[in-house]
Amino acid sequence: MNTHDTPADSWAKTIADLPLGPGPLRSLTLERQELAGTNSLAIEQDMFKVRLANSEGRRESADLLIKKMYAWRGYDTSGVLSDTPNRITLMADLKGRVIGTLTLGLDSSTGLLVDQLYKDEIDRLRQEKRFVCEFTKLAVDQDSHSQRVLAALFHLAYIYAHNIHGATDFVIEVNPRHAVFYKRMLGFAQLGEERMCPRVNAPAVLLRLTCEYATENTKKYGGTMHELPDVRSLYPFAFSPADEAGITQRLMRGE
Repeated sequence: MNTHDTPADSWAKTIADLPLGPGPLRSLTLERQELAGTNSLAIEQDMFKVRLANSEGRRESADLLIKKMYAWRGYDTSGVLSDTPNRITLMADLKGRVIGTLTLGLDSSTGLLVDQLYKDEIDRLRQEKRFVCEFTKLAVDQDSHSQRVLAALFHLAYIYAHNIHGATDFVIEVNPRHAVFYKRMLGFAQLGEERMCPRVNAPAVLLRLTCEYATENTKKYGGTMHELPDVRSLYPFAFSPADEAGITQRLMRGE
């Protein structure tokens, strides 16, 4: 895959293209030849694109957002995102500005970053034949429509992890102050007690989300944010089942 961004290949490299405002999601199941006629839609609305950070420049842009969102809180954010085989970094881009990023780590022989603090908890899942993936390096610009951006990043990470790689569980280390948000909005449950995380020099708790729960709720609520505006969850902001199937098929075809 060519890692240089040019206007000619910007559509081909986009995993999902969504309106930032309250408008409905454009169908994401269009074939490649149909996308050529949708550029006018991107001009009419503020559209953000979710892409793979598959080049050094993109990873550096995502890393700058991470530093912006976390450094002021006193977190250690040293180290640029690396091109590691078992990690996939997604980034949301609005008119050339990175407004969100999330890195998905797939369990492998090299282990996961959460093993540093919570290896016993992760090993118990491994012994149960669960395939664990982790979310790290999550940041969303608060000036953007953060719920829509965050839901898109999480749902695409779910598609990569569960639909393509067969993951059964997601884990994430979060500051204890933020744990309630992940529990309420995505259905995470606490798996590990509070400990000090040396990577960011801040306290953390380990949360777990089963893919069974995520699958049930994306199918039930995905694409319904206009019909269910009062649901206190990110799932209505997720893709519809039809869009999820279309994205999965395109990614599995390598598009």
